[in-house]
This record gives sequence, C-alpha cells and structure tokens, in this order.
Amino acid sequence: MQTKITEISEVMTHFRDGMSVMFGGFMGNGSPPALVQALLDSGVRDLTLIGNDTGFPTTGVGPLISNRRVRRLIASHIGTNPETGKQMIAGEIDVELIPQGTLAERIRCAGAGLGGVLTPTGVGTTVAEGKQEITLDGRTYLLELPLSADIAILKATQSDAAGNLIYRLSTRNFNPLIALAADYVVAEADEIVAIGAIDPDAVMTPAALVDAVVRN
Repeated sequence: MQTKITEISEVMTHFRDGMSVMFGGFMGNGSPPALVQALLDSGVRDLTLIGNDTGFPTTGVGPLISNRRVRRLIASHIGTNPETGKQMIAGEIDVELIPQGTLAERIRCAGAGLGGVLTPTGVGTTVAEGKQEITLDGRTYLLELPLSADIAILKATQSDAAGNLIYRLSTRNFNPLIALAADYVVAEADEIVAIGAIDPDAVMTPAALVDAVVRN
C-alpha cells in the first residue's frame, strides 16, 4: 500500500488565494496547529473557513482570523474569539452562523452525495432567510444544502503511513465529517505508525478518504 506521508511544503502547493478550507476542532481542540501555521506561512488570503468555531485569537484557526486572512466564515458560533466579532461588525469578514447540528448535517450531505437535508431548526428565524421551506405532514422544514470545501485540514492522534486515522476522545468532533466533504484532505498526526499497526476495527477515518498525512 502506498505511503501518504507528505512534507508540509508539498501540501502548501495546494494552497491558493480564495480557496475554501474546512477544519476540524471544537474551540481549538482537534484543530491542526502545524497546518494552520502552514496556511499563514504560505501567505494565502481571502479564505473561506468552514468549521464549528474560530477557537481563540492564538489557538485553533484563530490566528488566520487575527492575521486577516479570512474573507468569509461559516460556523456555528464565534463567541470565544473576540477578533472574529470585531471584524464581522466592521464588515471586514462575512460571517454565516449555522446551528451546530445543521452545520454537521450539511457537511455530511456533501460527503454522502445527497442533495440536502430537511430540518425544522431555524424555521421562523433569521436562519430561514433566503432558504426554501418545505411542508410535510403539516410541519415546515428548511431545505439546507450540502456544504463542501476545496481542502479539509484534520488533526489526528495517530495515523498509519497509508492515512488510516485515530482520534483521541473529544478531538474526534468534526474531523471524521470533514474528511468526507473536501476535494483534498490532509491530516496532521501526533504519531505516524507503520501500515498494519492500527487495528482495522479502531480506524475512525479510513485511508481512502485521506490524500496526505503530515507530522505534527
């Protein structure tokens, strides 16, 4: 089986201005710091970030916000990073807030090749603005469309050389979902082991979904 261990310099060749980046993590826990730093070092700008939140100003994907590399953000909340709120109020970043469950399902839809998901969450609120409403059995739902990205950056506890991934505890969060929904998927791993060293039953993201693995 072919190894997918890659130098960060090679991953950086996939970066470009204006691309969409889907990231794992919850308040920074489970976000890949080396890959975030690589995005900063590459100088790319006008990014669209897609993930649960923007961490804190110096953790998670927060540094991308603090260094004004982001043009658009799609997330479920921004409260832990005051810099995000400041830029949103100033009109310097376009923020789309999505209920957390809806965000997860929109990503899942993209990965599964579905046309969307029906949810009652957000009906009658600002979340419904500009969205199609569908009534079934007397109940109104919003049609939420799939959400995908150019690149997904994951943080794994362990990977084998083929790209089979394991996450520890809550670092799992959005990482398995986003691995399904991007054109190019790169994982940053705390530990890389030989192919065959991970029990197949323990794999949380299979190698078939991962294009590259970099060391933390």
